[in-house]
Amino acid sequence: MTTDTRKSRPTLQDIADKIGITKMTVSRYMRDPNSVAESTRVKIQAVVEELGYIQNRAPAMLSKASSKAIGVLLPSLSNQVFANFTQGIEAVTNARGYETLIAHFSYSKNIEENKIAALLSYQVDGLILTSSEHTPRTLQMIKTAGIPIIEAMELPENPIDIAVGLDHELAAYTVVNSMLNKGKKHIVYFGARLDTRTQLRMNGYNKAIKEAGLTPVHILTEAHSSFTLGQKLLEQTLNEYPNVDGIFCTNDDIAIGSIMACQEKKIVVPEQISVVGYNSLDIGQAMKPKLTSVDTPLHAIGEKSAQLLLDVLAGKSPEQKIFDLGFTITQGESL
Repeated sequence: MTTDTRKSRPTLQDIADKIGITKMTVSRYMRDPNSVAESTRVKIQAVVEELGYIQNRAPAMLSKASSKAIGVLLPSLSNQVFANFTQGIEAVTNARGYETLIAHFSYSKNIEENKIAALLSYQVDGLILTSSEHTPRTLQMIKTAGIPIIEAMELPENPIDIAVGLDHELAAYTVVNSMLNKGKKHIVYFGARLDTRTQLRMNGYNKAIKEAGLTPVHILTEAHSSFTLGQKLLEQTLNEYPNVDGIFCTNDDIAIGSIMACQEKKIVVPEQISVVGYNSLDIGQAMKPKLTSVDTPLHAIGEKSAQLLLDVLAGKSPEQKIFDLGFTITQGESL
């Protein structure tokens, strides 16, 4: 039997009672905040945030029923990583009669907050998040909603509910040690977006480099990843660190672009410069030399996340809260 995990959510009347105004005034504010006096507007907004109030766009008759839909928050629509992850989710949801509502938050905590508010307003039964850093209002809304939450991709020490992912710091540490064992002494880290996973991989890189008695070198940008970005970062590195003999990239897009740039400059990979990527996308295995990369089980993370979420909705909560699905290093030719 399906268990409805939703809590009783704050209503417009709850907000009105807390401030000492009419429900109609609150309703008018929800339609157009500028339609009420500024002093009232400030009070309503404060209580909305305090209570984690969630608008309900679903018909009132459905508000206590299962929507048979879950929300999935994706940080990027241009990265194939999240396509594989979403396919894993839908392999489970499709088989069990659930729909997925996908929202894109572009690695922004504030945009994530707005998207979660929108998904909750449509009464989704649960959420799969792909970030472990959230605004206070996001956390309050999730607490208010009382629905199961999966934080996928990473392994936060204190997840909101359940976490499914891998140890990115350990993965980076492991592969950078492989580069050092190949005799590389001047390894540079390429990072983009500067999200938490990029930071975790940089931490693993730093640990391996420092243990070897070497100095970490980072080439970082907030731009979104692409093959052309990899080419630009390689160009910058050759200008600033001409003795570079290894590059560890936060993802395969940047790594592939770096290899292409090396080939254009007649730099032999891996003899002159080793290039290692992250996420093991198919294109990296189709090129020459084959890209050595950290193989992350993206499809499996999606499947496990959806399975756990739907199990909780069916009344079967897991005994553990953190699921580490591990990683492998591909047998490429660029290391």
